[in-house]
Amino acid sequence: MLENQELHKFYTEIQEDIKVQLLSEDEGTNPEQIFTDYALTLLSEAGETENYRVCYDEKISKRGVEHKVNAYALYENYETLDLFITIYHADNKIQPATKTEADKAIDRLAKFFRNAIYKDYVNEIEESSEIFDLAQTLANVPEVKEFLTRVNIFLLTNGEVRADLKSADKVAGYPVFYRVIDIKYIFNLSERSRIPIEIDFEGNGVFIPCIENQSDNENYQSYLAIVPGEALASIYEQYGSRLLEQNVRSFLQFTGKINKGIRKTILDEPHMFLAFNNGIAATAEEVKIIDLPGNKGKAIGYVRDFQIVNGGQTTASVYHTWKKNNADISQIFVQLKLTIIKDQNHFAEIVGRIAEYANTQNRVSASDLSSNRENHVILEKLSRTIWAPPKAGETYQTRWFYERSRGQYKNERIRHGVTPSRRKQFDKQNPRSQMFTKELLAKYINTYKEVYYGKKLVIGPHIVVRGSQKNYAQFLNYNFEEKPDNIYFEDAIALAILFKTAEKLYGIKPNAIGDMRYITVPYSIAWLEFKLDYELDLYRIWKSQELSATLKDKLYELMVKVEEHIKTNAPGSLYGEWAKKEECWTLIKEQDFDISLDSLKEDLVTKTTVTRRRITNDETAQAEIEASVERIRSVHPETWKKIEDWGRETEKLSKYQRDIAYTLGKRIQSKKNLSETEINQGLIILDLITEEIPEIFYDMDTFFENDEGKTKDDSKEITLELIQKVVRWDRKNKRLKPFEYRFMADLAEGKNRLTDRNRFIAGLNLKKVEKYGFKK
Repeated sequence: MLENQELHKFYTEIQEDIKVQLLSEDEGTNPEQIFTDYALTLLSEAGETENYRVCYDEKISKRGVEHKVNAYALYENYETLDLFITIYHADNKIQPATKTEADKAIDRLAKFFRNAIYKDYVNEIEESSEIFDLAQTLANVPEVKEFLTRVNIFLLTNGEVRADLKSADKVAGYPVFYRVIDIKYIFNLSERSRIPIEIDFEGNGVFIPCIENQSDNENYQSYLAIVPGEALASIYEQYGSRLLEQNVRSFLQFTGKINKGIRKTILDEPHMFLAFNNGIAATAEEVKIIDLPGNKGKAIGYVRDFQIVNGGQTTASVYHTWKKNNADISQIFVQLKLTIIKDQNHFAEIVGRIAEYANTQNRVSASDLSSNRENHVILEKLSRTIWAPPKAGETYQTRWFYERSRGQYKNERIRHGVTPSRRKQFDKQNPRSQMFTKELLAKYINTYKEVYYGKKLVIGPHIVVRGSQKNYAQFLNYNFEEKPDNIYFEDAIALAILFKTAEKLYGIKPNAIGDMRYITVPYSIAWLEFKLDYELDLYRIWKSQELSATLKDKLYELMVKVEEHIKTNAPGSLYGEWAKKEECWTLIKEQDFDISLDSLKEDLVTKTTVTRRRITNDETAQAEIEASVERIRSVHPETWKKIEDWGRETEKLSKYQRDIAYTLGKRIQSKKNLSETEINQGLIILDLITEEIPEIFYDMDTFFENDEGKTKDDSKEITLELIQKVVRWDRKNKRLKPFEYRFMADLAEGKNRLTDRNRFIAGLNLKKVEKYGFKK
């Protein structure tokens, strides 16, 4: 019952988010496209697809809809093609997606693939169609015919699919696997970050003989096993690079290509494979061990969350040699070291370390395998403590929220938005449009400036176009500041504004320059920066939080010409493939496009540009503390009393924690300073309460309204000038306590903002000094 409530709440939130996004997006988008992008973002972050493109196409004839495509993802090595079709419902409640409706949708998508893989079909598609680039690639790129191993057809829906659909098929000679991603699957994905791979060896009649490590260990359990080559090939055919642990796949540039040495052994000496090959290492969350027939020992019958951390190339080579060369792999056996992670609290960390040590022959480190790398953590802290200047016409400041690991924004919104007014305040201060991920950061920064490693060009727009995984890996290896500071952060946000504005100027169909936004935007920005010798004044963009009208006009003019140039010069109209090549960027750099940049003088760095001050680590740490204190003080003393009572009744707070809750209520009521221990413990308690019983906060707004009602007239009179006058008076008369004076002085100097809450506290201090003779 509780699960259904959570699911319906999740569904409602998605529908609300889609409505909000519809209002903020350009004309041309629609709820189905927004939902498709949302679902694919989750699938991509979970490693279930990569480098996807949302691009709607529908073919309608007299017989009705012949095919429909909402998005696709063609992997860099051409081994995997993901096709997506969406069934979207605008209803307030979750709707069932019928078997007839679902079957019809996936058949339409399969028909598109069948038609597109044949050469003549591309001539029937309009060149302006969003799907033209894919159809052109499928028909004319030789590597597709050579390497395409699997086609995954995904049905995306915000409805609920209860019927069983077909799971696999052959279309135009290619293995096709069908998957349903409905609202339940998306909900589970949002909660658990990914849906684990489960393999039932026993159910498929496969026996994986194994030996169990008998030593008792609370962290893990290991098994040594022998996997038949046929079983390994079958698993790889279905899952492909999803089998390879996600972080390892990102950083080791898994290609799925055939290793010549492995291929030779399979073809010439298959019986020697086990002796020659080092095998594979894998991890899992759960394993079922069974007895082999005839008391011949133990075997692995089932694994859950199976991930290969070393040996991806071995696996791919066995499969491709079998598939492409019709090799007999019945004599192929592969050694497997399987590690079951018992400690679920440190699951990701342990897997990361196993991956690190298993891949010592590659240039990869533990910091590369997680979001805990120091520069990620520093950037996260900066994003939580630096306020962006107000936009023109606005009076309030906002933050750009860096989501170091998935779900942080959602969790922070829950933690801080404990009441409707608090949630509204959080959304105002941290707008969703200003949340950015590691992959987006990499896109913004890698687009900006070329980077060479020796004589090799390792960063440029052609890398950005290759997709988020490839681009992110290059960013980590060659272009991520080791110790980012406030200037780095502000410049990164300026580049985000530049990129996002260019995307908006490019537009969304039908009101768009064309259908190559993912190519044209990075190439245009890279060309502009290159021609300006990287002298664009990023600090000016940061201060205004927008581009000048002149820069916007120039960007639009440039994008039109860059798009036309790529379409004209791409061999065989393979725009996407051409744009991934360094030669494309080299040719673009040589063009002047008959564009004058003289009008951008005001947008460039000059000798009179203000020298920027770097914020020290101590200042950042102090800002973190102040943010924590503000969160604790935002909880009313009456609510702290309710927290104490709840903790006593449920015994979910220790006596020590209940005492802390009591003390915090008193400290806030008397406006006294908080100790470091009180701050740390207070945050722990608030996190627990937010998770266990958030309704305890629901009447808190009423408490504050009652307080403010008592001093309503006074708070209306509180102005910055009046506060400054109080500070000057108290500097001589010293009637305020030191922390009260410091509070007023910080407001007077602009260090703290004059929020309603701060105005209320300032009103209490005003009443105090008035008792001692202060006159307004």
